[in-house]
Amino acid sequence: MAKPGGETVLVVDDHPAVLRVVIHILRNAGFHVLTATGGQSALHIAGALKAPIDLLLSDIEMPGMSGPELGQALKLLRPDMRVMLMSGGVDGNLLVLNYGWAYIEKPFVGVKLVEMVRSVLDSPDRSQSNGQEFDIRKETARV
Repeated sequence: MAKPGGETVLVVDDHPAVLRVVIHILRNAGFHVLTATGGQSALHIAGALKAPIDLLLSDIEMPGMSGPELGQALKLLRPDMRVMLMSGGVDGNLLVLNYGWAYIEKPFVGVKLVEMVRSVLDSPDRSQSNGQEFDIRKETARV
């Protein structure tokens, strides 16, 4: 696994506790982390920031604007940005199949989140067609 090069990740989640944990994990792994608690604030950040945003990591279900809707809107502004969605919902991965974006199911272990983020950032396909699902419960069952 390649070491992160300080890429910028925009993390969007409407649950402050989840946001804090994800921020902590990604910053400790060497990523530059921007945060928003919803779609509109994420759009504002992305519109105001001149520097690149390498990855959007967003919750799927949020009030006002869903993660997939946010991903679509941000891809118009920043076509080179990669998108990864996360959800604690049972059917979260079904919602991202049409987009081909990466998906991780909550709860997840920090090391697995970092591995998945690294994998998405290192993917040569910016659209992430054939997106990857990463479910920590499936991974731990194999160990």
